[in-house]
Amino acid sequence: DILVDGQLCDCDVVVNCQVGDPVPLEVKLTNWSKHSVGPFALTMMPYQDYQNGVHNYDLQDAITFVGSNTFYIDSVKPTKDSVYFGALLFLYTGDFYLNIKFHEDNCSRELPLSWLCLPSVHIRATEPV
Repeated sequence: DILVDGQLCDCDVVVNCQVGDPVPLEVKLTNWSKHSVGPFALTMMPYQDYQNGVHNYDLQDAITFVGSNTFYIDSVKPTKDSVYFGALLFLYTGDFYLNIKFHEDNCSRELPLSWLCLPSVHIRATEPV
């Protein structure tokens, strides 16, 4: 589950926020399997989609994270969840997206590390009223 400014997000929702106000971000990973999962690294990467196949990830002058954009998850037991909190601060107006990835961080495996990507979250930053 992904909540932005208290709103549950999916791929069809656009979250509106104001430039200069911290936007609370909550990501909850629930383990519905019968086994513990982990370790993982949770990474959040903001970008702008120029609608021509180009994604701009170079947004250090437009968006900043309050805290870290990467969290480490040791393990999540069956039927339990792990919740991570952060905040985004938008410095300019525009339509932004947030890529959220869980990267398997287990170096004892012989297989390559895998990624689980959630649908991108669409956030529209507007001028304060």
